[in-house]
Amino acid sequence: MANQALEDLISFLEDASASVRRLEEEGEAVLQSGGQPAFQAKLEEKAQLLAGLGEKSQKLVDGVGGDLGAEIARQLDQFSMSAGTALRIGSVFFMTALLYPEDHQPGEPNDLERFIGELKGKAGTTSES
Repeated sequence: MANQALEDLISFLEDASASVRRLEEEGEAVLQSGGQPAFQAKLEEKAQLLAGLGEKSQKLVDGVGGDLGAEIARQLDQFSMSAGTALRIGSVFFMTALLYPEDHQPGEPNDLERFIGELKGKAGTTSES
């Protein structure tokens, strides 16, 4: 049951991650055409999605349970807190930087994508046990 909950959580996070990527791409497209307000709106939408990540995934995380569930909850809460802070201060730069470490290189996965990869590894480990 916990393994199914983890797989369901991974699926949920993959959907959220795809939405983040879509919003970033849409934001870049409107920025290229000189649409700074539209760019900011896309970044705010990205930040709102991330700010709600911990709360919206809570039932799935509870289904995972144990130490892994607690670890997942901490990480998702961190994503949510950072996004909430970006929204509160209204910083476009901060919203752009959400999920990207300082040393991020184009083409590398962002922090959410890396986290999903880690969870997939753990799901593979738990299904073999």
